[in-house]
Amino acid sequence: MARDKINLDIFWLKDKSLADLDNLPDPDILANEIIENMEASLASFKEIMVTINGNGEQ
Repeated sequence: MARDKINLDIFWLKDKSLADLDNLPDPDILANEIIENMEASLASFKEIMVTINGNGEQ
């Protein structure tokens, strides 16, 4: 990690909609949204594998 341009600071990565932390959705709603996003991402990667390999198998 002795490279000049490595910086793991993510202070710039902020969601302005989370500025009011007292009005966040319930944890189960947030968890379900995360699961839905992850499942959609997985489905997209599977489609890419089908495109690359023709059948989705390696």
